[in-house]
Amino acid sequence: MSESNVELARRGFDAISRGDLDAIGELLDPDVKWHGGDPAAGCQNRVEALGFIRQAARREPAVEMVDAIGAGDKVVVILRRPADDGDSTELVANLTTFRDGKVVEMVHYPNPDDARAAAGV
Repeated sequence: MSESNVELARRGFDAISRGDLDAIGELLDPDVKWHGGDPAAGCQNRVEALGFIRQAARREPAVEMVDAIGAGDKVVVILRRPADDGDSTELVANLTTFRDGKVVEMVHYPNPDDARAAAGV
């Protein structure tokens, strides 16, 4: 039995948390898109996405996965960003689209409710 998209999303987040870029790279389609609503303005492929992840891991405190909600080929990944003082702060989300077990698109949403609505959940 193959992993569900939610399981794949959780495995990918765990890999990012460990700094295992090889594992996350295996989950990303070579032509993955990662953006905040404008596909032309974000990462256009696996190399760019991994570069962004690598840079973010160096400069930002770790984010916490709060939930992963499946909706067919899409998964809403809800994240909590820590504040500079270490306390919990805002929730954000990525709407991740899978095809054949690979991430083909991630769209960032500053408001998790918007990501849920886009996924139809």
